[in-house]
Amino acid sequence: MIPVVVDAQFVAAHPEAVLADVRWYLDGRDGRVAYQAGHLPGAVWVDLDRQLAGRGLPDVEGRHPFPSPPQFAEAMSSLGIGDDTVVVAYDDTGGLTAGRLVVMLRMLGHDAAMLDGGLRRWTGDLAQGRVDPTPASFSERHWPADRLVDADTTAAFARGGVGGDGVGGDGVVIDARVRERFTGEATQIDPRPGHVPGARSAPWSDVLDPVGTLRSRAELRDHYGRLGIGDHTETIAYCGSGVSACMNIVAMEHAGLTPPRLYVASWSGWSSDPSRPAQVGE
Repeated sequence: MIPVVVDAQFVAAHPEAVLADVRWYLDGRDGRVAYQAGHLPGAVWVDLDRQLAGRGLPDVEGRHPFPSPPQFAEAMSSLGIGDDTVVVAYDDTGGLTAGRLVVMLRMLGHDAAMLDGGLRRWTGDLAQGRVDPTPASFSERHWPADRLVDADTTAAFARGGVGGDGVGGDGVVIDARVRERFTGEATQIDPRPGHVPGARSAPWSDVLDPVGTLRSRAELRDHYGRLGIGDHTETIAYCGSGVSACMNIVAMEHAGLTPPRLYVASWSGWSSDPSRPAQVGE
């Protein structure tokens, strides 16, 4: 499998790769409009809401639940992504949304990587308008159970991190939302403020350096070490709706650590269930 993070040289050396523009904005801006105004030449636009998320599911499944295997296969096929296609995904936020597609594809064993720095670090030409891809053949595959977790498993892991050194016997749960949402100072679009009791704050942006590229492997290992995560620590990642959490998954794999399992429903799903407790503060 190709590295989880690649650069412009990799793109130049792999003209056969599908470039996937996964721009999406929490503030309501239209990613498609941004894409049409300027994108990497040949890149296709990926609709996170419609192609990387299921629809019509209960609120406890979160704002961006995974699509069913048939839905995902249909979406990938329509983007020109086949079983043997190399995919390089990018956005303009350092990987905040591109990571979602990368993680989903790699879970299924496909060659997919995030373009380090994304559009902001791209120095080549840009194209306007849109690209209409030629449909490809993408086989349906079940989402691997060993890469995903539900609310009960997340709660059990988080309980192991409440006291002592914060690690406990069950593992570590990390929350990729900005710190103000983790502490409950800001709710934005979350049903309730706070975080999963026992979870640790690990904002997705902390894995980026000042210019918007991933920090070095040594820096990332030090960063996760401060969160109680070592080479073989079992970890669960979540965020607001299972999108920005993928940045922690990408960064940990890039650093040579065991990638976390993803709680897809994340806080939007957890906080939609009144039986689930919420913790506020640090």
